[in-house]
Amino acid sequence: MNLKPNEKLDVREILENLENYAPKRRGWVWRKKVGQQQIGPFEYNNCSTSLKNSVGIPSSDYFDGLDPQPEEVITTEIASGRFEDDIRRMRMSAWHGADHIMVIRTAGQSHMDQLIEGTPQGIGGIPISRKQVRAHRKALDIIEDEVGRLINYHSYVSGEAGPDIAVMFAEEGVNGAHQDPQYNVLYRNINMVRSFVDAAEAKKVMAWADMAQIDGAHNANATAREAWKVMPELMVQHAINSIFSAKVGMKKENICLSTVPPTAAPAPALKFDLPYAVALREYFTEYKMRAQQNTKYITSSSREATVTHVLNMLVSRLTSADIQSTITPDEGRNVPWHIYNIEACDNAKQTLVSLDSLMDMVELKKDGYLVEEKREIQERAVLYLEEILEVGGYFEAVQKGFFVDSGKYPERNGDGIARDIHGGLAAGTVYERDEDYLAPVTAHFGNNNVAQYDEKFIDNPSGLIGGCSFENRDLIQFIDELDDEDNVYTRMDKTEKYRKSDIIKPEVQWLGDGVVQVDLFLPTDKRHAKYAALEFAKHMNLKDPEVIHVEVLHPSEGTRVQFKGVLDFEVDLSKLEIPPEPVLLDYDEIREYVKNRPIKVVAGTMGEDEHSVGLREVLDIKHGGIERYGIDVVYLGTSVKVEKIIDAAIEENADVILGSTIISHDDVHYKLMKRMHEVAIEKGIRDKVIICAGGTQVTPEIAVKQGIDAGFGRESHGVDVATFIVEELRRREK
Repeated sequence: MNLKPNEKLDVREILENLENYAPKRRGWVWRKKVGQQQIGPFEYNNCSTSLKNSVGIPSSDYFDGLDPQPEEVITTEIASGRFEDDIRRMRMSAWHGADHIMVIRTAGQSHMDQLIEGTPQGIGGIPISRKQVRAHRKALDIIEDEVGRLINYHSYVSGEAGPDIAVMFAEEGVNGAHQDPQYNVLYRNINMVRSFVDAAEAKKVMAWADMAQIDGAHNANATAREAWKVMPELMVQHAINSIFSAKVGMKKENICLSTVPPTAAPAPALKFDLPYAVALREYFTEYKMRAQQNTKYITSSSREATVTHVLNMLVSRLTSADIQSTITPDEGRNVPWHIYNIEACDNAKQTLVSLDSLMDMVELKKDGYLVEEKREIQERAVLYLEEILEVGGYFEAVQKGFFVDSGKYPERNGDGIARDIHGGLAAGTVYERDEDYLAPVTAHFGNNNVAQYDEKFIDNPSGLIGGCSFENRDLIQFIDELDDEDNVYTRMDKTEKYRKSDIIKPEVQWLGDGVVQVDLFLPTDKRHAKYAALEFAKHMNLKDPEVIHVEVLHPSEGTRVQFKGVLDFEVDLSKLEIPPEPVLLDYDEIREYVKNRPIKVVAGTMGEDEHSVGLREVLDIKHGGIERYGIDVVYLGTSVKVEKIIDAAIEENADVILGSTIISHDDVHYKLMKRMHEVAIEKGIRDKVIICAGGTQVTPEIAVKQGIDAGFGRESHGVDVATFIVEELRRREK
């Protein structure tokens, strides 16, 4: 299956013959750090190789589609609940630079003591099953060929079925996973003995599969009442899981610390975040850093979340990050939308590329507050670890409520998470192995007792049975669907017309979901605005409206409200009346015409508008404007009265008038265009001159309606204007 950029991905084709599909590879891959390189017109020092197919940030249009890729692996977290729609989101994310696709597991799956099969719809994430994982990996195998970069697939090896999931992931080519027994103990109340025994087995399997492991320490500062006080604990949690993983057999370069800055604005964030980041990296030099923004303080404001993300990436670049997470701005809304996944990837790419070569220009101070605070955090962490040993070890410390206490160690506020060593889910389910216990499988943690059967297989226990499922995929049992109603095929049948026809609906999460977002300003207080917005939504014929963001601009003067609702309306693309794309003349043809028939243009920004940049780009030879074709331009400047523009056209005997109108308050751009047409009539030159108008809010339709010959909007360039002028003169001179 080869993807074509101008064709949609066929999910049904991904699902075909899935029972026989094997992943192309296993193991985690890092981006290649190129060092100094030339990309387009610029030199970069902190970028990786570029993609074969990609979409740059919007402003890349000004740089011929330039799309440099930072050195850091870029994560996108996906959690819509329907894996078949996430496949499409993966493709979009990959085109925007993501090469770490993290699929969030559905709520509650941590408490399932077994693998699940089939592909039911998830809540708060995707049900992680073999079929779902295999379909995603197959899709990514194809997508990575399209973009020209290997893509890491990631989920969670935690909960009661941790070892089972680890085995399935190893079989299915999963490249990375969260695995941290402390997560099970503290946040899922799984018995700590069971959790650590399971973790040893799971980590051994992950090590065999060369998976990258991300820990769960960041959950402490997402849970503690005052997150900026748990920095010493975070370091201790990182240390416990990292050394445990290394002792089990995982390569240190595959062990990643999930580093999360401890606070966010309006706190003086960098004052806390930077010393902590330096302290962490100084103590954990052998491990990788996965940087993630702080989600504890994310609200429903996408702007606020974006700024937090940018500040966190500044810390990443001032220190280091091997993986840059992009926990999306919808985290605060719990709405996993396509647009925010992509926006977050672009935000990471734009920020990190913009910070290229930063450390060649600045350096962190070697004395003063930064160093002193870093040292204090480290000392508190060491003392914290020493006390854990004094009370009898990790299990005793958890039982005494040491962890996720909101006091800054050694202070304690008594609000930590306490667990009973002998309690929790799956308590009492760990049994001592018999002396002759045999596990003839690859990557088993512990004594396999193989020697009693055949000593030559001590280092290859699965050889006793001709290889286990890691070597022999025929031993893997693939179960398709178990539920006649809740499965991928029934869900796709309901939306089939949106897959195979020209009929489309808006979507933010699932194909054909019809969800739209509306942004309003209402001149009233917060509470009235919220309920008034829902009334407006009803009159917009939106179903199931729900307010997703309220932001006070002034307690009584006004409130910004964003709401979502379902627009139950379809558009048939085949029935749309779309004007043809304008055909642009090439340089030589325009130049030759102007050489034989000189053209004079009078141009200026109309009314009281001081903007000039857009008009200058259309005019100036330097920007590829109409002057490059030999057109004679008389530029009148900004804030030019309409009458003055018309008078200048008369005095200069101009062929063309170009009026720029950027400001659109009170529809002044409509009024200025109409006035220009009317004054030209009054002065008796309307039929002798071509009149054009341009601006970000101008469209051809609006301009013509006001009596103007042509309108040019935000995407217009000098060639568009020059083509129209030449074509219109030819038409008039026939």
